[in-house]
Amino acid sequence: MSNQPQDTPSGTLETVHTFDDGPMPTGVSVSRTGRVFVNFPKWGDDVRHTVAEIRDGEVVPYPDLDWNTPSSDADPNALVSVQSIVVDPADRLWILDTGSPLFQPTQHGGPKLVCVDLETDQVVRTIVFDQDVALPTTYLNDVRFDLRRNAAFITDSSDQGPNGLIVVDLHTGESWRRLHDHPSTKAVPPADMIPMVEGKPFFERPKDGPPQPVTMGADGIAIAADGSRILYCPLISRRWHSVSAEALFDRGLSDADVAATVKDEGDKGGASDGLETDDRGRFYMTDWEHNAVLRRLPDGTVETLVHDPRLLWPDTMSVADGYLYVTSNQLHRQAKYQQDEDRRQYPYSLFRVPIDAGPVNLR
Repeated sequence: MSNQPQDTPSGTLETVHTFDDGPMPTGVSVSRTGRVFVNFPKWGDDVRHTVAEIRDGEVVPYPDLDWNTPSSDADPNALVSVQSIVVDPADRLWILDTGSPLFQPTQHGGPKLVCVDLETDQVVRTIVFDQDVALPTTYLNDVRFDLRRNAAFITDSSDQGPNGLIVVDLHTGESWRRLHDHPSTKAVPPADMIPMVEGKPFFERPKDGPPQPVTMGADGIAIAADGSRILYCPLISRRWHSVSAEALFDRGLSDADVAATVKDEGDKGGASDGLETDDRGRFYMTDWEHNAVLRRLPDGTVETLVHDPRLLWPDTMSVADGYLYVTSNQLHRQAKYQQDEDRRQYPYSLFRVPIDAGPVNLR
């Protein structure tokens, strides 16, 4: 029998690290000196440390084991369940703590932003969110920084309550919600989109009972290379939107004024978890429907950077030193989406792709 044609991979995917045991990773960030950090949210796996550094092929708790040993889900001095980590333009590691293991309601002290000085490996700042900003239903998902404004921008991807963006004034530590439950931050309903992954509709599938739609909202976030716009997308949508960064950061504007700056950025080509930007003004989107990472050029053209069957749920990206790093964690194979059967297989992977660009440097 002759060989049958096969789906053809495209692009160059290099393996940086394989996770051959332990929990699934979501976030990755790479420092200016090439240090690689990852995180593991508490979604049901045995998570012994929610943030780690990959050193000499080993996954080591970061910044130390004490910070990864919370006394409760409301511990302001330890990491509870981390969804994202991001190295900022000043080469500091910011840790976004959901305070929400198993997507449970948050308590004050849990949801926070923690800054680590990479020269000393010491926590130098903790910003705990008030309960009118990080709501009981809030799931802090990802964050981007503009140090010229001293601003951080965070997505609330909650599948149980309002979605939106959270803005942080890094100078004062104050934070506030914007685009609160704005339509652009909400998951697209099944009547308008059937998300597909590995050839099957992506739904929550309990062992008994009908499939339920996944309702995760604003998830991926990226900042334009010039700092002018914040791009974001719900997990369940093939479209993305942008909003004026200046408007988000201006507390004197009404919600309607901010919403008036929202722009529909069009069809991305697939559903995305993570978004990222490089210093050449190109935007990157993971495409979990097609085992791919897509890239939008400054002229608006969307192209495939890499498509590979190993990219089983590409999640979070990081640009450093001419490479785009991306985690692949088989999120969709978790038991909650597979009739209570965990279909994930080791290893989970951290890959990188050469892109001939560096990270956005707004400082």
